[in-house]
Amino acid sequence: MEDEIKRQESFKWDRDGAFSTYTQILGYFLAESVLENARKSKLLDLACGDGLLTTKFQDFFDRIVGVDASKYHIKKARERCPNIEFHVSLLENFETYEKFNTITMIDIIEHVVDPIEALKAASSHLAIDGILLVFAPNALGVNRRIAKIMGTLIDEYELSPFDINVAGHRRSYDRHLLIKEVESAGLKVINSGGVFYKMLSTPQIDFLLRKGLWEGGGHGWGRVGMEKSKDWCFEFCRACYIYGKEHPDETNNIYVCCTK
Repeated sequence: MEDEIKRQESFKWDRDGAFSTYTQILGYFLAESVLENARKSKLLDLACGDGLLTTKFQDFFDRIVGVDASKYHIKKARERCPNIEFHVSLLENFETYEKFNTITMIDIIEHVVDPIEALKAASSHLAIDGILLVFAPNALGVNRRIAKIMGTLIDEYELSPFDINVAGHRRSYDRHLLIKEVESAGLKVINSGGVFYKMLSTPQIDFLLRKGLWEGGGHGWGRVGMEKSKDWCFEFCRACYIYGKEHPDETNNIYVCCTK
């Protein structure tokens, strides 16, 4: 496991880095999805990363504990959330006698050595009425389907150099594969869904959100005559989130809610 800790330490990606406009927007809606499915009052956030999403949970839960294998990310998390308890540990190695009503695994299952072991380890910390929320990037997101047709991906499940070398992904999931993984760990699936209908690549949508004619652009950017009445960039993102709920197999991220 020491080698795995070193490997995780080598990946410095966070939502403040590359393409941060989009990754922070996506993070906002991932947090929304968590809160729509969560159970009060204690949260265990595995792996919490730099704490950006953890901060969005503070008003909902009475107690939050964050765990991440990266000292670099935990340092940032502690600076961002000084009132939250954080631990440096692989989620598979984390030990506590405490039980939690909600446990999140947001975009971590695609990183771990053994997904089944990780799911079993995470679920061992559930309270009797607890729920485990497992999120992963969606291999069959519409942007990846388009990329395959374009020729920038050979296959929707292909890992890009960014996925492997920057993000540290080991595998890809679609919603049905994620459900199968969860069930293979002996867990009961309550529901599943998708987060954010993303039709462009990450660099493309980040550019659109930053450079689009959202203020005063008129037709095609907002409603003519109501240019200043709303934040049309956010309304676009909110619409992508809502539409994605109706088309979960085409979204940027997928999730499964499960219990023991």
